[in-house]
Amino acid sequence: MSKSIGKRMLKKITEKIDHSSKLRVTIPAGLASSAPPLGSQLGQRNINIANFCKDFNQKTANIKEGIPLPCRVKVRSDRTYDLVIHKPPVTYYLKQAAGIQKAKMKKGEVAGKITLKHLYEIAKIKSEDPTMALLSLEQVCTMMVGIARTCGIEIVRELDPEEYKEFLKKREEAITQYREELRLAKESRMLRTN
Repeated sequence: MSKSIGKRMLKKITEKIDHSSKLRVTIPAGLASSAPPLGSQLGQRNINIANFCKDFNQKTANIKEGIPLPCRVKVRSDRTYDLVIHKPPVTYYLKQAAGIQKAKMKKGEVAGKITLKHLYEIAKIKSEDPTMALLSLEQVCTMMVGIARTCGIEIVRELDPEEYKEFLKKREEAITQYREELRLAKESRMLRTN
């Protein structure tokens, strides 16, 4: 009999185990809204959507509107939450430094160029993120070299502004031509299905 009383007491004393996962979502700075997909993700976790959006937009008011911010939201049993806002993704910084909007479109293509100094400065910013806490600055730089390569961004020692301006002009023409080819391919597919 004392065993069953002990079990009940132990059950009351121990805290409930939280099996819920953190919500991982990227939200543009200052632009959180109840519209999908964010609204539905918050609703599934029983978070007050209006309060969350207001809270997020206030916390990101000092950041340029529209910058993508990865967030981690941990929901507690009383429907309150912990919101952790990280720095923008590495790809965002790399594309900004390279002055491009779109990463590579084809394998082997060079979409843009950055200097080693750009890479180092971005690594210093990203090393402040909690997810990078255990990595050295050298490891963060190495990781970013791989990401830059995936995006088609070439890392160079020096960059001549005039040459790079010409490079970006040719790249813009290539993007326009690529989009036109996609549009024509889509139109021809539509004609075949009709």
